[in-house]
This record gives sequence, structure tokens and C-alpha cells, in this order.
Amino acid sequence: MNLFKPFYMHKGFACTAAILGALAVALGAFGAHGLKKIVPPETVSTFETGVRYQFYHTFALLAVAILYEQFPVKTMSYAGIFFIIGIVLFSGSLYLLTAMKATETVGLSKLGIITPFGGLFFIAGWICLLVAFITAPRT
Repeated sequence: MNLFKPFYMHKGFACTAAILGALAVALGAFGAHGLKKIVPPETVSTFETGVRYQFYHTFALLAVAILYEQFPVKTMSYAGIFFIIGIVLFSGSLYLLTAMKATETVGLSKLGIITPFGGLFFIAGWICLLVAFITAPRT
């Protein structure tokens, strides 16, 4: 499977952004209405950070989907892939930490170490986006 097919990559990123956007709305609603009843405020804040960064990078992924046609270079594809990985690692780890707090699960307290790696993927995605703009041929 070629990860860099110009005619399919932008559609895949657009579909993934739509799914992640819908999920962010659902999780945000849960955080605003249901979560406050079962965890302390600092845990709600952690969850909201995950939702906020998921939204930011869902919009970034949607931008990649739209811009890929104009800038069809590998680094644009990498940007999209890195944004997806960042959402899974960064936001996903914050959601898991919140779930562990809500269920009083013990033993996975080191899970928080994953969050910064998600942040590094976000940064790498933005850098790839910049490189794509700089290196793409002029049209």
C-alpha cells in the first residue's frame, strides 16, 4: 500500500478528520455534562485538555486534506499521519488517565509518560506542514 497516493490521501485524511471531529464533540459533551459528577475538577480539566487538542489537530488534519491537492508532497502526508498519531497518543492518554481516575484503577500510573510523545508528534506534524509549503513545487 502506497501511503503517498495523491488522489486518495486527501480523502482519507478528510474522512478521518470528520470521524475525529464527531468524536471530539461527543467527548466534549460527556466532559461537560457527565464527567463532572464522577471525578474531581482537576481530572475534568485534564480531560478537557485532551478534547481541546483533539479539536485543534482535527482541524489541522482537515487542512492537510484540503491542502494536499495543492501541495502533494510526502511531507504533507507525514503531517497528516503525525497529527493522527499525536491525537491518539496525546488526547488518548489523557482520556485513559481520566477513565482510570473515574474507575479508581491502580497500577497504570505511568501512562502519563505517553502524553509528551503525542505532543512531539503534534510538533512534528506542524514542522512537516511547514516543510511541505516550502518544498512543494510552484503551481
